[in-house]
Amino acid sequence: KTNTAESTLCVVDTPIRRMTRFDYNKTDRDLFGDVTQPANALPPEEEVAGFNNQAAALTVSNFLADQYMKIAEGVSERATADLAVLQPDCDAATDGEELCADRFIEEKGRQAFRRPLTPEESARLRGLYDFAKADPDMGTHVEGLQLVIQAMLQSPHFLYRPEFGGADPVEPGVVRMTDHEMASKLSYMLWNTMPDAARFAASGPRELRTKAQIAAQARRMLEDDRAKDALRNFHRQWLLLTHLDTASKDTTIYPAYYDGLRPLWGEEVEAFAEHVILESEGTLSELLTAPYSMMNAELATFYGDDVVGTPPAGAEFERVELDPSHRAGLMTQGGLMAALAYGNQTSPVHRGKFVREQLLCQSLPLPPADLVIVPPELDPTKTTREQFEEINASEECAGCHALINPVGFGFESLDAVGLWRDEQNGKPIDSSGELIATEDINGPFNGPVELAQKLAASDEVARCVMTQYFRFSYNRTVTQEDSCNLEPLGEAFRASNYNVRELLVALTQTDAFLYRRPVVTEGGGQ
Repeated sequence: KTNTAESTLCVVDTPIRRMTRFDYNKTDRDLFGDVTQPANALPPEEEVAGFNNQAAALTVSNFLADQYMKIAEGVSERATADLAVLQPDCDAATDGEELCADRFIEEKGRQAFRRPLTPEESARLRGLYDFAKADPDMGTHVEGLQLVIQAMLQSPHFLYRPEFGGADPVEPGVVRMTDHEMASKLSYMLWNTMPDAARFAASGPRELRTKAQIAAQARRMLEDDRAKDALRNFHRQWLLLTHLDTASKDTTIYPAYYDGLRPLWGEEVEAFAEHVILESEGTLSELLTAPYSMMNAELATFYGDDVVGTPPAGAEFERVELDPSHRAGLMTQGGLMAALAYGNQTSPVHRGKFVREQLLCQSLPLPPADLVIVPPELDPTKTTREQFEEINASEECAGCHALINPVGFGFESLDAVGLWRDEQNGKPIDSSGELIATEDINGPFNGPVELAQKLAASDEVARCVMTQYFRFSYNRTVTQEDSCNLEPLGEAFRASNYNVRELLVALTQTDAFLYRRPVVTEGGGQ
């Protein structure tokens, strides 16, 4: 961190970031109009601190480099299938192939590298084009463009987002990001893709320097549909919706379940969060306590009597009012409850652990290394709560489960597919719970709606949500050096009444986002 007598700015080292598969697919879509999502063929990223976009884990193996080559070849073939679409402003037949090649290199190179090409880079790419045309096994304009595209997509200037900063220090030991770096930084944070044409135009000299300029760009970008992609990516990971990909339920116990529910569950959570943040009040309280959700006709049929008023009639997702005594925001939606349950029963442990780790950012102790964790066998004479109270009462388990189970039991009114229930095995459901070891919401509660209301009123929860967005948006974990950035960020979040949209704008205003230390070369220069 730079924070000395000579400097008043709180600057933290900026890691170099590699594209994730999600980033690659969205960038490929915007660069070449390719919607085949080719990066899905790449190996999955390693998750760190709950997210798969953490810079420290995004290394490149020999195998991954080989896969980049293969998917670049496929992208180049699809991109050149129709030259009129690829390059509508240049016709090789009338304008000349060389002119169109040069124009393509400059225009697509600028987009792919998120900055103008250097003369040396342009010359190298033109050299590849000339090589392909001169090769007797190639020899065409199309094959020349294909080789250029392959080189662009395998370049570190495409795959990585380096941020070296400008040459002029704003304070001793601190430099500002260049305008092109800032344009790219904003774009991948808020859209998970490259800047658009307006952003490229706005990243000319001194267009993205002041906080006001950058905040204005962030607000403009949040009005764009591409902001939905990044929000859905964040919520899919933060809320563990990836667990739905492999979820399955015993239909003899849960006859309402069928595999077609999984994508509907995921869409509900993502569409709801998107609606709250981008179209409604945008507050954390609304996310956690809203008595409505987003559904289509099929999903509304699944929820049954919990849908109040007129349900949707078609396949499109729309706002649906719900029974406020049963439903409150994210925490009671079927997808989340199903992702945090077993195939044949609920899991108070998974649900309580989710609240502790994802909403309170608390670190729980690991279970004993030799402990084999298996859910209890179903007992038709007992409720799930009774069984979990028994198996977690042992001395080696009790310490940790005293934090987890009393929270997870509060969700017992919602079964393993997220439907409301008042009894199990002929016994009334006990969904009473208690929060302990929190900063500001200790105490009893009854049921998931009361729990959601307590969480929505917690400063600790708000700070955790802010931290989760920080990790995802900055592609790194929080360190001790970040305290001087987190404090003003938290103040801005609080002043906005915990508005998530305003939090996203505030994340573009920290010293850690705006500045970096100068990059020192091997020879000692900057």
